[in-house]
Amino acid sequence: MLILAIESSCDETAVAVVEDGRRVLTDQIASQADMHALYGGVVPEIASRKHVEVIVQLADAALSEAGIGRKDLDAVAVTYAPGLIGAVLVGVNFAKSVAYALGIPLIPVHHVRGHIAANYIAFPELKPPFLALAISGGNTLIVDVRDYTDLQVIGATRDDAAGECFDKAARVLGLPYPGGAPMDALAQQGRGGVYELPRAHVSGSEFDMSFSGLKTAVVNLAHNASQTGKMLDKASLALDFTRAVSDMLVPRAMAAAELCGRSAVVAAGGVAANSIIRADLQRTCAERGYTLYVPPLSLCGDNAAMIGCQGYYEYLAGKRGNTDLNAYATMEITDA
Repeated sequence: MLILAIESSCDETAVAVVEDGRRVLTDQIASQADMHALYGGVVPEIASRKHVEVIVQLADAALSEAGIGRKDLDAVAVTYAPGLIGAVLVGVNFAKSVAYALGIPLIPVHHVRGHIAANYIAFPELKPPFLALAISGGNTLIVDVRDYTDLQVIGATRDDAAGECFDKAARVLGLPYPGGAPMDALAQQGRGGVYELPRAHVSGSEFDMSFSGLKTAVVNLAHNASQTGKMLDKASLALDFTRAVSDMLVPRAMAAAELCGRSAVVAAGGVAANSIIRADLQRTCAERGYTLYVPPLSLCGDNAAMIGCQGYYEYLAGKRGNTDLNAYATMEITDA
């Protein structure tokens, strides 16, 4: 089954062709990162306009590289939630027009479900059930994946997502947008243990997280150093910050895996590309006898291949969209 997959939830326009949910024939991505870097973050209106400019050409390029024609497609899968509403709408409307014109099924896909599914591409042997730690710029979730389309949220952030926290911390440290990779590189130069940063706990909800206090602490440290003329050890602050994030993610994921009886743990999303968090997950899983699955860096960020992969399993589960399919800025992963 050949699925044309479309992803436009933030500042990457992506179109892929995926066969039977696991084999990626092509994954075309047009990034807007350089443009949004001028503003220190994503400007929603600009993102939407750029999606409109490139999505048709990107789809044509994807079909060409895959060596297939439009009539060879069996379905269209598209991210319909969550994300920047204007950006998501571009992808949804384009997908609806393609599905309608070709007379093929339209499959709505939740963005975070797609991130988790990226591991199916990287690891053909991976099958549910497993425990997933989904950590990206807009979402931070601990999910019990019982089956391909049967998911239960065990814990989630109560405020900022881990990735958003990385971007804000990077910005006050004078690093370029997006901040994840620069923060990772800077942290490698730090000695750590220099700055005492908070690790939040949510009373009565042991698996829930909060990153706003950590973000505020880093902002306050940077501003205080600027105002008083004190030297700020940026590399050590980046390392201490990353360790604080990891300390809030990894132990909760391990405890959730134990609670759910899962011996396989999956990491997904842009923050899963962080070398320190990956290493902490690998070490802790090894200590507990768990098997860890983390996709390659190319599948950690937003891409359409992951949407095509999850779209295949949504299709098998009977999920379909019509011409009245709408886009949503927010949606629980269990409501998709």
